[in-house]
Amino acid sequence: MNLNRLRRLHSEYGQSPWLDNLRRGWITSGQLAALRDRGVRGLTSNPTIFQKAIQHSTDYDRQFENVTRDGATPIEAYWDLVLRDIDSALDVFASVYEDSRGEDGYVSVEVDPGLAHDAVGTLVAARSLHERIGRLNVMIKIPATRDGVEPIRTMIGEGRSVNVTLIFGLDRYAEVLEAYVAGLEDRVAAGHRDLSGIASVGSFFISRVDTEVDRRLDAVGGSAISLRGTAAVSQARLAFAMFTDKFTGPRWDALAELGARKQRPLWASTSTKDPSYRDTLYVDELIGPETVNTLPDATLEAFDDHGNLFRTVDADLESARASWSRILETGIDMVSVADQLEREGVSSFQKSFDELIGALAAKGMDLRA
Repeated sequence: MNLNRLRRLHSEYGQSPWLDNLRRGWITSGQLAALRDRGVRGLTSNPTIFQKAIQHSTDYDRQFENVTRDGATPIEAYWDLVLRDIDSALDVFASVYEDSRGEDGYVSVEVDPGLAHDAVGTLVAARSLHERIGRLNVMIKIPATRDGVEPIRTMIGEGRSVNVTLIFGLDRYAEVLEAYVAGLEDRVAAGHRDLSGIASVGSFFISRVDTEVDRRLDAVGGSAISLRGTAAVSQARLAFAMFTDKFTGPRWDALAELGARKQRPLWASTSTKDPSYRDTLYVDELIGPETVNTLPDATLEAFDDHGNLFRTVDADLESARASWSRILETGIDMVSVADQLEREGVSSFQKSFDELIGALAAKGMDLRA
């Protein structure tokens, strides 16, 4: 029996399922449109996704040969390949954007991860990407590093939609929420009275938190081991409570009157890394209104097949607070965990980007030989 879980996530629980993957074959075959028709309401991408798509497929060869023969550098070729896919995905999800009046239908593309600790470079690159793509339903992904927070505020103040990525901790999430609201206030201060065209999500990474915290709990040993698999969901539920608080009260109401949209929490990295955990854990336990869950295709299929549909993200906040306190009592420093995961996340995307550029450079040299 088809329970249409993806559609019901949104229609009954207010959560938007997005797809965390993209490859050209999905576009040309109609598979991406089929996923949209099954209930997928948006798409996220990153440098690792494009590395896998481009290096492990022949779908991009002809375009690469053409742009290389026209004199494109490897980095220019990368963006030509990537932005063709992004533009096509934007077409696929344009109807969702229109039908939802700008709630969903977004496609996210990330700035060069090498700029993660360069505030000026990030802002220049983010503006350039936004202007080059020029579509209402594009979100520019900016990492939530210390140097990314100010560019996020500036982009929002300029009326550009942003997917804030690589959030691993509550302290940084608080900064991201403030950057968004302050950016909207900057927009109003500049004389703009309609904020309805600006959208944003704060991408809170989930499974990687459990991977690292579980490792540290194992090192502590004893009763601490019983807390394995609780950190990621507990932190995400606390983040949802922060989201609810931020978008309540007179400060927010003044912006909402001008059409401002809340910056929805987006649960990212929602495939389980530990095989002893159920494959839909990070979907089942974080269902709730005004949220997004971006799903790798395997997790999406697993949830659509046998996921559990209940409102869970705020079902037992006190239990989440208690689990969080117990983890802290073991001596695990969650700020240190967040800092480490941020470094690793930036490094991973940078490695994927660099490897792909290197592969394209070598391929280009072969073409010119």
